[in-house]
Amino acid sequence: MLTGLVGNIQHYSIHDGPGIRTTVFLKGCPLNCRWCHNPENLNFEPQIRWQKEKCLGCGDCISACPWQALRLTANGVFIDDDLCARCGKCVEVCPSLALELLGRALTVEETLTLLKKDALFYECSDGGVTLSGGEPLAQAEFSAALLKALKSEGIHTALDTSGYAPWEQLAKCAEVTDLFLYDIKHLDPCRHKRLTGVDNVLILANLRQLVKGGANIWLRIPIIPGLNDAPEHLAALGDLARELGVKETHLLAYHHLAVGKYEKLGLRYELPDLQEPTKEHMQNLKQMLLDKGLNAHIGG
Repeated sequence: MLTGLVGNIQHYSIHDGPGIRTTVFLKGCPLNCRWCHNPENLNFEPQIRWQKEKCLGCGDCISACPWQALRLTANGVFIDDDLCARCGKCVEVCPSLALELLGRALTVEETLTLLKKDALFYECSDGGVTLSGGEPLAQAEFSAALLKALKSEGIHTALDTSGYAPWEQLAKCAEVTDLFLYDIKHLDPCRHKRLTGVDNVLILANLRQLVKGGANIWLRIPIIPGLNDAPEHLAALGDLARELGVKETHLLAYHHLAVGKYEKLGLRYELPDLQEPTKEHMQNLKQMLLDKGLNAHIGG
């Protein structure tokens, strides 16, 4: 049976498309954005996350590990990634929930059953289900099958994507996607590669293909101070949106909420001194897009 690696299912989401939605975060991403807000979904494999503030230091997890991948150190529980099989035995015995398994294999049918529990919220708010990540196109076969199953139940579907995937994979999902939340990080291909690890040639080509096919698209632009928020860059993005006929644009302000996730995952955060954009700055950027005749929003 077709399975996907699901990192998390977030209920009652109001920032990932219209209405009240359930967002399915799929693990694995081909990009490595320096400011990524979901580092727990970058990896293509399940992971064990240890949370220092919850740990009792009891050692139950160490005794439970069949692979001897955990040990207690002066800094807390150390997990040897080379030995860890991500079986979740340590998670099962942790009395304080200090250990968390990130990523579980679910079939399309299992995932659909979980999502249908929120159907009343979708119906009352014109909401639905959004696939996010990570990058859902990195699990394109599963994403397309799940989107098709949702459509068969009359549930509105949205796909939050960077657009970085072969067109054939994107086209398969486009057939069963009501709305694309399409991220644009930077228009300059070299700058884009420095910021995300890949250039934007495929991303922009796929965007044009979606527009040509009549897809419903919201452009989403993360605003990262000093990296992509120059007025001339936002003006160029506005010109692109107007050229393509994509009216809906959403500016997503960088925030510090994800910084703690990196520490819990044992990862180094590359932008520790980056400041959040001010409300005034965000309003100014929004006004630039409004002046170009676009439906500009902050957030969502």
